[in-house]
Amino acid sequence: MAEPLGVLVPDELGEAMVRAADGLTPVRYALGEPLPPPAATAGVLVPGRGPVDHHLDLMAGLPDLRLVQLLYVGVELWSGRLPGHILLSNARGAQAASTAEWALAALLAVLREFPAAAAAQASGVWGRVPAGETLSGKRVLVVGAGAIGRELRVRLAACGAIATLVGRTARPGVHGTGELPGLLPAHDAVVLAVPLDKRTRGMADARFLDLLPPGAIVVNAARGAVVDTDALVDRLRRGRLRAALDVTDPEPLPPGHPLWSVPGVLITPHIAGGAGDHERRAWSVAVDQITQFARGGRPGNVVHPAG
Repeated sequence: MAEPLGVLVPDELGEAMVRAADGLTPVRYALGEPLPPPAATAGVLVPGRGPVDHHLDLMAGLPDLRLVQLLYVGVELWSGRLPGHILLSNARGAQAASTAEWALAALLAVLREFPAAAAAQASGVWGRVPAGETLSGKRVLVVGAGAIGRELRVRLAACGAIATLVGRTARPGVHGTGELPGLLPAHDAVVLAVPLDKRTRGMADARFLDLLPPGAIVVNAARGAVVDTDALVDRLRRGRLRAALDVTDPEPLPPGHPLWSVPGVLITPHIAGGAGDHERRAWSVAVDQITQFARGGRPGNVVHPAG
């Protein structure tokens, strides 16, 4: 019988969930403290909170390391920083449902003028808040055809909206990103749900935004740098577009930044995927990926090396 695979875990929840899985042995570690002796033969590292640089330093004492399994989806901070023999896998799917819920709620809030209603409530004034618009019948372009995009499509359909999915490459039911110039003018809203990489950084630039019809809503559930902030601020200030942002560039958004005061924008502080028991969901995905690896397979969420 093969020896259990050692998995370096940063917290109590991870320790319990890894221990409950067949063929895995948890090894607790803490940044800034000496590695425990079993770490010398551990094959997997699950980074916890703390700078990526500190985890990379930690790896110098892990000669048998072959997989870094993240508890989140974004991999931009790790990109290009691991040797080729070490796989990098993320927690894709763990936050899909909650992020899709946020995107739907954000669209509804903007369309139904909830920020204006909240401002009137805070002022204690029973004012004339606009009734807004219905989501039913709206055409929503979802850029990102992964788990979030698929979850959002189901929710949009339940509200009577018409969703169009766009992925990196075209396939049945999904348009390719090369088709965006022709798709943007025909949609009332665009939801960004893509990873941040060299292809998506600045994707929603001035040209992208100007292809949207007047009054369209830009919803960013991806990463702040997917959107050209200056270009978006300009179009919000002129009243040409509206927006709902869970992420910004820069982030955190500093006091006094124009995004705080331009009209037509709803901002939440990067909370879309964190609803409910998100840590347990993330660990559930992580353990599944590590189990695939322990059985000799390539985890389905591997992002490095590609292919």
